[in-house]
Amino acid sequence: MSYFEYKKSGEDVEYYEILEMLMERWEFEIVEFKEAKGGYDTDKIGRYFSAISNEANLRQQQYGWLIFGIGEQNKTKQVVGSSFKKGDKSLLERFKYEISQNTANGMTFYDIIEIFPIVNDKEFRVLMFKIPAAATGIPTDWKTNYYERAGESLVALKQYKIDIIRSQERKDWSKQVLEKATIEHLDKAAINLAREKYKEKMNQEHISKEVDAMSDEQFLTKVKLIIDGKITHTGMLLLGNSDYDYMFQTAPSIMWRLYSADGSDKDYAIFKIPFINVADKVFAKVRNLTYRYMPNQLTLFPMETEQYNSWLIRELLNNCIAHSNYQLGGRIYVNEFEDKIKFTNPGDFIPQKIENVLEVSYSPPFYRNKLLADSMVAFHMIDTATLGIRRAYNIQKAKYFPLPDYNVSSGTQVEVTVYGKSMNENYMHILFDHQDLDLQTVFLLDRVQKGLTIEKDDVDKLRSMKLIEGRLSSLYLSASAARSIDESTSYIKNKGFDDKYYKDLIVEYLKQYEKAKKKDIRELLWDKLPDALSNAQKEHKVSNLLAALKRNRIIDTDSHNQQRSSWILKR
Repeated sequence: MSYFEYKKSGEDVEYYEILEMLMERWEFEIVEFKEAKGGYDTDKIGRYFSAISNEANLRQQQYGWLIFGIGEQNKTKQVVGSSFKKGDKSLLERFKYEISQNTANGMTFYDIIEIFPIVNDKEFRVLMFKIPAAATGIPTDWKTNYYERAGESLVALKQYKIDIIRSQERKDWSKQVLEKATIEHLDKAAINLAREKYKEKMNQEHISKEVDAMSDEQFLTKVKLIIDGKITHTGMLLLGNSDYDYMFQTAPSIMWRLYSADGSDKDYAIFKIPFINVADKVFAKVRNLTYRYMPNQLTLFPMETEQYNSWLIRELLNNCIAHSNYQLGGRIYVNEFEDKIKFTNPGDFIPQKIENVLEVSYSPPFYRNKLLADSMVAFHMIDTATLGIRRAYNIQKAKYFPLPDYNVSSGTQVEVTVYGKSMNENYMHILFDHQDLDLQTVFLLDRVQKGLTIEKDDVDKLRSMKLIEGRLSSLYLSASAARSIDESTSYIKNKGFDDKYYKDLIVEYLKQYEKAKKKDIRELLWDKLPDALSNAQKEHKVSNLLAALKRNRIIDTDSHNQQRSSWILKR
């Protein structure tokens, strides 16, 4: 039976098909239809969220549905349309966040899909709320209460059902075996690399000798990539021959994409198993340019650094591999832009919020792929526990770069953005002048420079440190804090240095860079010249300094053409 029409070539075709299938099946415990032509009570939506999530878990389904814009007449479902949260797309995103605030583990909808089926040539708006099943061993609550469906009613979740969910054993996908896979389906070079990485990590002579004496099968059994003679998902993922990736229900893959400044695709590559060395292959694709910047106004020369720390890129990609939910399908993406790289992997973010990970004492409640994570630690691919994320933040902090962004709002994927250049001069100068700031404080400053909200208590903390200014709704980093707190700084900036200081700067610059245009010398000296001088007076000062050095036969020009010539050291 056809309930509506839709464009068969649209990008949301699968959701129209799902809606039609659900309407045909009638109403059951993991699907709820509501007209919701206008508004709808948030508290009631929260109770449906809890009930459908728990029912999906008990029926061993990955998710359930709450659908707005579907009514019923004469026991027949029909499309009626809904205006719930209609308008700006951010309304639905904020609603997802609102739901997460009232569930114990911060759970929210996998997604809210907005589609427009056509009935009698008229387009109607339908919302499909995709609700994740309760986590293994953890019933889903709404405002500390658990719910279930009883026909068309919402009732308290019965105690025996709570006990069933709480008694569930969390199964480690990465430890499960591929029944038909054998050691012949693995990549020999990958196995050899695993041996070397394991010995490197253990760093004990007797262990190295023990590993060298083992056959491949004995070694893989020792590290649990073979269990009871069968290859585990971890063994195939890290060491498998790509010719046999069809043995997975969905073959894992990683896609690197390069985007130009206008957002168009420039290049791409797809990487398959084995994943033990895939991070090196992906990193080889990344354009890691040299970036020059001035982290402090009194710095003599610009700092030079590669845009991306190689350890950081490998750690973030290997974290994607370790923590992906491979049962969801999908692939890992590495999207490279002009000034940043975005890593995306399927699966929710187990710590729920990145602030949790930044706490020194944080320990994750569980590991999604424990054997995989343990193996990657043993093969020197990732750091233990959550230390890798903290180290990634500290690497960016040490470069005075923006901290990585974690977008975990969808509930179905984790997106991490790492930046390859500075974003805000005041942020950079504050970090340079206040090297002892702890990571949590830098995290808050980073949110301010990105225009993101922070809690009032955190605002008060930054204000007390005189690091931010402005109203609560429009905070900005303090320019005064971005300079050295030493009072002598302002004196020097007004009085200036003697001529020898400026001449030495020019000579040192030419020693390092061999030649310089006048504009380069101007940029070098400009902020170091006294603030009391006008721009014209500063320009005259630079010319006089260069002329004096030339008279003393210390520097010269490399051409008689003034427009093309550069300053060089006298041979």
